Amino acid sequence: MKIVTIKDIAKVTGFSPSTVSRVIANNSRISEETKQKVRAAMEELGYHPNLTARNLVVQSTKTIGVIMPSSADKSLQNPFFTEVLRGIGSYFHQEQFSMLLSSGQTEEEKFKEIERMVLGKYVDGVILLYSRLNDSIVDFLKEKNFPFVMVGKPSEYKDEIVHVDNDNIKAGKDITEHLIENGHKRISFIGGAADLVVTIDRQKGYETALKEADIPVTEEYIIHTEFLKSGGREAVEQILELKVKPDAIVVSDDLISVGVISMLEEYGLKVPEHISLVSFNNIYFSEIIHPALTTVDIQIFRLGVESAKAIIQICTNQVLHKKRIIIPHSIAYRNSVKVMK
Repeated sequence: MKIVTIKDIAKVTGFSPSTVSRVIANNSRISEETKQKVRAAMEELGYHPNLTARNLVVQSTKTIGVIMPSSADKSLQNPFFTEVLRGIGSYFHQEQFSMLLSSGQTEEEKFKEIERMVLGKYVDGVILLYSRLNDSIVDFLKEKNFPFVMVGKPSEYKDEIVHVDNDNIKAGKDITEHLIENGHKRISFIGGAADLVVTIDRQKGYETALKEADIPVTEEYIIHTEFLKSGGREAVEQILELKVKPDAIVVSDDLISVGVISMLEEYGLKVPEHISLVSFNNIYFSEIIHPALTTVDIQIFRLGVESAKAIIQICTNQVLHKKRIIIPHSIAYRNSVKVMK
């Protein structure tokens, strides 16, 4: 069987072998039209570049490390992470990059895994799928001056760290105002871990909406839990122990909302008949569960694509025009909010 070479691709396409090599290296100076013609010929002739040899020459792995906020087995229970990874993966595939997913179970294991990735030169850069307070991984990456991008707003170094995010303060305010406009005044907030910046910002928006409507912020109405269905169930148990129960809940994640709805039903309470509920993320199941969730659409797939695009631009020394990339949000209005009379 004849081995297909770069010269064969050059002959078929009419380009020089050096141009074919630049296409394989995904050189930014080569036009998309040329890249498409060369890649089509490579596929037709069955040419597979020796990426290992090429990477040794250019001192690049063409691999990006992707780090979850918790262990992969726990994080991947939440569709947010599978969707953001789908966005990242789609752009990596287009640019012929690979992904190395973190698998550390504890904070210590995650940190050691990052050390191996960076110091062992297994990856060209890193995407953090979270932002939290006092993160030793961020400190390490900055100390090593290693390329990384964050999904979420940094708790520190906001003007230095490239990040892709929504305006979660405004989103929290917008969705809470929807409840207020429908007559709700006793509004609870269920967020993720209190040290996650996304939780802090969404809660800040919730509190801002209450204050602007002259509704007092009730500390016992604010609950933090895990971004899991079980987290929602646990939060409901706390809510139902309150002497004065809320008439509506802002939930910071659709998966938590599923747990909230199922636990309320076990106690004979229905959404929205007995309590209204709004949520975040607009995961695929949010419109097919009963009731269909009114939720903030944060464009998860696009968050992934833009973070992948940014880290590749950094790793390939392309011009990055801004460090803060904000993805707009919208509200998907459905059936989980009752109009109070």
